[in-house]
Amino acid sequence: MAKLYFKYGAMGCSKTAQALITKFNYEERGMRVLLLKPAIDTRDGATKVRSRIGLEADALAVPEDCDLYRLYTDQYSDRQVVIVDECQFLTPEQVDQLGKIVIDYNMPVLCFGLATDFLTHLFPGSRRLFEIAESISEIKSVCRCGSKATVNARLDGQGNVVFEGKQVVLGGNDRYMAMCRKCWLKRKEEQEAAKAEGSK
Repeated sequence: MAKLYFKYGAMGCSKTAQALITKFNYEERGMRVLLLKPAIDTRDGATKVRSRIGLEADALAVPEDCDLYRLYTDQYSDRQVVIVDECQFLTPEQVDQLGKIVIDYNMPVLCFGLATDFLTHLFPGSRRLFEIAESISEIKSVCRCGSKATVNARLDGQGNVVFEGKQVVLGGNDRYMAMCRKCWLKRKEEQEAAKAEGSK
């Protein structure tokens, strides 16, 4: 029985590498894969999925208004599996459409992405995946202190952690750092104390 899979983790946990390895494994067994990415993610080009360790593949970029169920049924029904990178940027409706592909075509759909933003709030696409995915697993990463990283801390140009702003700001290691919640809160306290001291 096919499932809708959600494989999530903090920044730097090799989500994209895992997605590309999964694609390779299916293709090595002679199966055709539809690799998707939200069009909002333009870091590596409009139609490229690339991991930090050097793996890459061409992908179909889908805008927010794209009906993924119709896209599959109209153009890609010859594919035996769908893999989505950066799935946190999908709309809840698109997640439902992927779930319908699983049910109607008994075909696995594997989604890889972040669960939460830089303020530890769920992305809408990730929230919907937590609600309806049949298989949910965490890809773990580590904070600099050695604890499990759970927070995608956003950094400014001076390396300070940012605690306000838009939910979606694209970036990699230059703009984000995976941290445990304890270290993240400690940095917040230290920065607030330094700001208060500087305003005296």
